[in-house]
Amino acid sequence: MDLPLVQVIKNNITVELDYIHPQEQEVVRTLLNVVIVEGKTYPQRQPLSQAEFSTYWLSKDAFVVRTSGKDTTHKPKEILGAFYLKPNFPGQCCHICNAGFIVQPELRGQGIGRFMGEAMLLIAADLGYEAVMFNLVFETNIPSITLWQSLGFEIIGRIPRAAKLGDEQVVDALMMYRPLG
Repeated sequence: MDLPLVQVIKNNITVELDYIHPQEQEVVRTLLNVVIVEGKTYPQRQPLSQAEFSTYWLSKDAFVVRTSGKDTTHKPKEILGAFYLKPNFPGQCCHICNAGFIVQPELRGQGIGRFMGEAMLLIAADLGYEAVMFNLVFETNIPSITLWQSLGFEIIGRIPRAAKLGDEQVVDALMMYRPLG
């Protein structure tokens, strides 16, 4: 698959999806840590160090959505969202991948997540994966559940009381799955 992929999102900004560049890693780590501190979607309790981020996010393939050159003639390209893609299981089950997504809080609802989700499905198939599985989608994360179901994911399981959120709310987590191809 040829990257970058270019698309115009809802707020009329042209964006590009591409592999993460080394100089973008710290921006993505900072964004992930913002999402972790929000305490609503990721299992981690504390922000990740550079080494922890590298192990978690950069272990296989990592991508960003950034403003396109057309919109950034005199300023650096801004990271709007990011995702990783890696085998969900080792060995004989490594044909099933897992992915994790983050979007800048002020840009949620602008189509960045859908753009990344649609692209991830194409990239995953191109990389030879046969299915995508999400292990822990908190039942309170309605935007993600709605997005994934609209992209053909099925809920294949429920983990009772899987997450103890920052406000002491205990929620179930859903396992979601979609074959590719």
